[in-house]
Amino acid sequence: MKHDPIVTYAFPPGGLPGQSGNPEGSAIFSDAYAVIPSNVMRDIVTSFLPGWVGTRAWILARPLSGFAETFAQYAVELAPGGGSNEPEPDHDAQAVIFVAHGEAKLTLGRDTYDLRAGSYAYLPASSVWTLWNHGDVPCGFHWVRKRWTPAPGIKPPEAIVTHETDVTRVAMPDCDGVWATQRFADPLDIRHDMHVNIVNIESAGRIPFAETHVMEHGLYVLSGSARYLLNKDWVNVGPGDFMWLRAFCPQACIATGDETFRYLLYKDVNRHPLLTLGGGA
Repeated sequence: MKHDPIVTYAFPPGGLPGQSGNPEGSAIFSDAYAVIPSNVMRDIVTSFLPGWVGTRAWILARPLSGFAETFAQYAVELAPGGGSNEPEPDHDAQAVIFVAHGEAKLTLGRDTYDLRAGSYAYLPASSVWTLWNHGDVPCGFHWVRKRWTPAPGIKPPEAIVTHETDVTRVAMPDCDGVWATQRFADPLDIRHDMHVNIVNIESAGRIPFAETHVMEHGLYVLSGSARYLLNKDWVNVGPGDFMWLRAFCPQACIATGDETFRYLLYKDVNRHPLLTLGGGA
């Protein structure tokens, strides 16, 4: 039997700090980016979702006019017995699920999958799916939602269910292997109008230029730490922190500490910009 290497994935801590806690935090919301640190992802900021039972969610990103308009990103916790038979309210929405801890059973059409920490599922728009936690401990997963954008002659992509340890790290050019990406969808497959990948940067490795591009981003730090350039500001980030970037926000990073800096990355890809204001929502 194959055993996965021991890997941990950050998830919101919940709970509530004591009265001795310092309310001056490191959260940032600007006109170019937002940083939601893990220590503000507490019980009292969760949402309960129609159609779900035994479930709470930290909604970390949602379309905002004039900011980032293409996607929503959640961290969802299923209590034992929690889940949904009708999880997605939008027929046009595609989704990615990435499990951080615990186990859940996914049904997708007539197929059933046992998901565990590190499991990844791409669910095409109009998929019929359910998700339940049949275990004895909570299950936490990340959920990214985006409406699929049709294009002439292009059919929707198929579902993908895999585990991140089965997806090869592909090194970026001219970086001596310290910066690598795990791509769950073929980047040349233009049926996909969003990618959700895992980026890996070894200690002291870096993104060596300030990326400035049309894609919006959601970045959830799975492990490790870094100094991250967001617009003109260098911000220290670590496990469980979330960064939310609008289009054209400059970004770069330098990994710090001894552990590989890893984050779950959303970006919108492979479509013409609509020539109307707010057309990406």
